[in-house]
Amino acid sequence: MPVFAQPSVPTSGTAPAQPADDGLTLDGMPDLGIDWPDLTTPSAPLPVDAPPESSANNGVEAPAWPLPDAGTPLAGEGETAPAVAESDALAAIDPTKPLRYRTQLDGLGDAADATLYTRFNALSVLRQGEGDRANIAQIRRRGQTDTDLVDELLRARGYYDSRTRLRFGVETANGDPLVNVLLGANPGPRYLLGSVSVFGLEGESPLGQDLRALFPVKQGDPADTDTILAATDKLRLGLGEGGYPFADVREPVLTVDHQQREAILNLNVTTGGFRRFGEIRVNPDAPFDARHVGVIARFWEGEPYNQSDITDLNRALVATGLVSQVTITPEEGKDAGTVDLAIAVTKAPPRTISGEIGYGTGEGARIEASWQHRNFFPPEGALTVRGVLGTQEQSLTASLRRNNLGKRDRVLNLELSAANVDRPAYQALTAGISGSYERQTNLIFQKDWTWSLGAELRISDERDFYGVPPVARRRTYVIAALPTGITYDGSDDLLDPRKGFRLGARISPELSLQAGVFSYVRAQFDGSGYMPFGERLTLAGRVRLGTIVGAAADRIAPTRRFYAGGGASVRGYGYQAIGPRDLNNTPEGGRSLGEVSLEARFRFGSLNQFGVVPFIDAGTISPQPFPTISEMRVGAGLGFRYYSNFGPIRIDVGTPLNPQQGDSRIGVYVSLGQAF
Repeated sequence: MPVFAQPSVPTSGTAPAQPADDGLTLDGMPDLGIDWPDLTTPSAPLPVDAPPESSANNGVEAPAWPLPDAGTPLAGEGETAPAVAESDALAAIDPTKPLRYRTQLDGLGDAADATLYTRFNALSVLRQGEGDRANIAQIRRRGQTDTDLVDELLRARGYYDSRTRLRFGVETANGDPLVNVLLGANPGPRYLLGSVSVFGLEGESPLGQDLRALFPVKQGDPADTDTILAATDKLRLGLGEGGYPFADVREPVLTVDHQQREAILNLNVTTGGFRRFGEIRVNPDAPFDARHVGVIARFWEGEPYNQSDITDLNRALVATGLVSQVTITPEEGKDAGTVDLAIAVTKAPPRTISGEIGYGTGEGARIEASWQHRNFFPPEGALTVRGVLGTQEQSLTASLRRNNLGKRDRVLNLELSAANVDRPAYQALTAGISGSYERQTNLIFQKDWTWSLGAELRISDERDFYGVPPVARRRTYVIAALPTGITYDGSDDLLDPRKGFRLGARISPELSLQAGVFSYVRAQFDGSGYMPFGERLTLAGRVRLGTIVGAAADRIAPTRRFYAGGGASVRGYGYQAIGPRDLNNTPEGGRSLGEVSLEARFRFGSLNQFGVVPFIDAGTISPQPFPTISEMRVGAGLGFRYYSNFGPIRIDVGTPLNPQQGDSRIGVYVSLGQAF
């Protein structure tokens, strides 16, 4: 490369004279007593400052940046490090040779926190290439880029005088050099806010809320960009939640005064005026009208505007399955002080055809198909026709489900069905009609209390065995029932609870016609609890008790008795396998039920997306109205979980610990959601 010559410079101690023809010639400056430097003489090396002392990271451990091992010290480290230490350390290295290197941050002190380390880890050029070899020139360029990055990250936290220096050291292990790259930071003093001015946010809202309090940043706070931006977002949210749909919060302006070492913050806000909900308007081709949207909404006309109500309404409209996209736009209301909602929805295909083919050890071969129209009876009247063809079941069912009837999450169900079922405990040919009105819970809004009121009329021709030796018999029942249920859900998640508890009770007075009329009452209680131990382990338990009072077990139709065993009951046992059996080893069912389960749900993986679940279940069935422990059957096993975005996928493998004759040694169960 050619060497460019520099213009000659006088070597005397006087300043160079101006050219004679320079029109800007100035008068001679007085002698300041300082000689002009002679640039033709090599200058002495500049002193090298020791890097800032390492200090604690404010209680935050710096992730994944290893400290240098014992060996050659980093250049510049220690008070007596020579100025040429870095040159000496690197002089023997071939500049073209690819080298291993590692990176260390030092001197951040109280300026560092987990967020700063995380950002550096994500943005650092050194960190991104640390696993690959690079020559010393590449490492130096990366280090120079990262010094700017560290200073930028520190300035975001209010350290506007930060200076980061780059240092190198070399270690040799088995003849392979390792370059230690030290980014030594000197954050300097943290700038504070000398003044905070928020324009347009004076006074109180009609709800009595101090508007200025929505922006908590004040004079004397650190000039931390993250804190200021978070407070700005909080202000936007607070105005939207507090009745100001047209609020305009501009970006904050931060002016830094380096001389005073402080910053000045200015923020301009236009509230747009306090509003209450007005009319709802829906596009003409929507699958339902504005009145039905008002039923789905959780607010009434005249209530203060709240952005959370708009977000909830958007999600609820999509959850109907009748729309694929929703846009809700606040508009100036027809009446003063109101805001109207213009809702534009895009229809989703209303029909669904689904099918299933499979085989299960408890159900045999099975083919199921269904057709559904989710708006057959507008609005939200879904008609579903389902058919099952299998070795143990053949059935046809038509059901009508009317969602959001009269009020949000109120559901009316009507069902007409006919089935031929061949279970281990009985064979039944049934036909019936049933209906219920319920308050349901869902993933959008998990409710504490849910309930159901129902009615059922069923005709059933059933076969079972009686006597010694067992003799097959067929009996026809006409059954009328009024099933009612109530549930309290105090858990934290519908599909994957980790803390809290659930309680539920169901009662069904029933009238049966079979060789005379008799009545009885079926009742069942369910409870479950969840206790977390850290982020990875949850201990879960369940208890279930059931009883039938008013009639002997033999008089009650086999389809109405209690049974236990299977994936949702006592794992390790087959479906209906627990309880009294006849001489043919056929389950008979009973009048009482008792079940208890305990499992430990342990998660692992980088995102806790996998899990193992050791479990133990126990259950008993008795012909008496109260369960007995003497007939308790116990199963245990191990489950596996994959925690997807829509809930855990469950695979449980169990075995009976005290099996009866004919029980299988292994049971496998697959489903969506936890066992309880």
